[in-house]
Amino acid sequence: MNIASDPKSLPADSVLSPEANRAAALAAASGILTIDLDALVANWRKLEKTAVPAECSAVIKANAYGCGTEPVAQALAKAGCKTFFVATPDEAAAARAAAPSAVIYVLNGFIQNTGDAYARIDARPVIGDLNELAEWDVFCRRTGWAGGAAIHIDTGMHRLGLTIAEAQGLIPRIHAGDHGISLVMSHLACAESLNHPMNARQLAAFRAIASEFSGVPASLSNSSGIFLGGSFLFEMVRPGAALYGVNPTPEADNPVLPVVELKARVLQIRDVERGESVGYGGNWTARRPTRLAVLSAGYADGYFRAGSSNDGTRGAEVMVAGKRCPVAGRISMDLMAVDVTDLEKNAVRRGHLVTLIGEGITVDELAHHFGTIGYEVLTSLGRRYARVYKADLKTDEATSASSP
Repeated sequence: MNIASDPKSLPADSVLSPEANRAAALAAASGILTIDLDALVANWRKLEKTAVPAECSAVIKANAYGCGTEPVAQALAKAGCKTFFVATPDEAAAARAAAPSAVIYVLNGFIQNTGDAYARIDARPVIGDLNELAEWDVFCRRTGWAGGAAIHIDTGMHRLGLTIAEAQGLIPRIHAGDHGISLVMSHLACAESLNHPMNARQLAAFRAIASEFSGVPASLSNSSGIFLGGSFLFEMVRPGAALYGVNPTPEADNPVLPVVELKARVLQIRDVERGESVGYGGNWTARRPTRLAVLSAGYADGYFRAGSSNDGTRGAEVMVAGKRCPVAGRISMDLMAVDVTDLEKNAVRRGHLVTLIGEGITVDELAHHFGTIGYEVLTSLGRRYARVYKADLKTDEATSASSP
């Protein structure tokens, strides 16, 4: 893998060897976030196969769930992904730079007076309000822009989207032709729960209204919706979190591969006596002579304070020298302590890297300790980590960046 703190700053003919590049970029890193682009592509291909005959797009909003918009979009476009979804025009611009020929939809819709920005990067708003639609139409008539837009219909999420009645009001426009609508879509609220009754209700509502949009491709399913059955697939699916290793079927085994590995550096090894407390609040007490490793990661880096432990509650765990070790005390902004008493004395030393995500500790497991979901874990991983992009050097060149 090739690693550079800013690949764009390197002359085209100055590619360091993997070993030299790794040493230069990572020597001073307090934490390293590795993104496995091969696993990412394998996940997309699995989802694509599961969704046949629907087109499999990719959701790369929020900096590709913290994994980096440009390297993720480049890898997926090279694998054959033709359509991407982002949240904002700025994200669309980053996606366009990475995937020049892709179709790019902007989920947060058409913001007033941003038509020129959409046209400049050939992006399509996902319109979920009649005022947005009117403003988009005015822009298209004024400029002659014919790049297309999606219509988002609310089938029960009650977040964004036209009501069913408002969507029905667009049917004459569809029948008249030259309507400028390239996709009709909705969003499932409870797809992670296989038998949730809301899935069937949303499916029935969407099927009925989408059938009125004659000739317009339809899309309903997110990552989890892909696994609800063929009736949920329509012409396009929109996986997001599953691409990055989050389990789309939490009631069953994870069908996708882990994509991220997170390591933090050991800053200090210290001993505390039985009865001494550790961390803010003093609510974790050593029950024996205890050896601690203090790590260079905290809640400012996305390792949430909710993973802390106290005298009555066991917190999250990390992998040190191949063994699970528990968090000791509260997680601080920049630091955390873990109990390494049960390891061999020289198994871990200052400067070593230990694993916070990986080696069997999944994003979903960490999310459970944090009281949240894998989506939030991924999108919160901090800017202070060095980011490494790993790919098969026989077929592709990996890139990296020091920050998202």
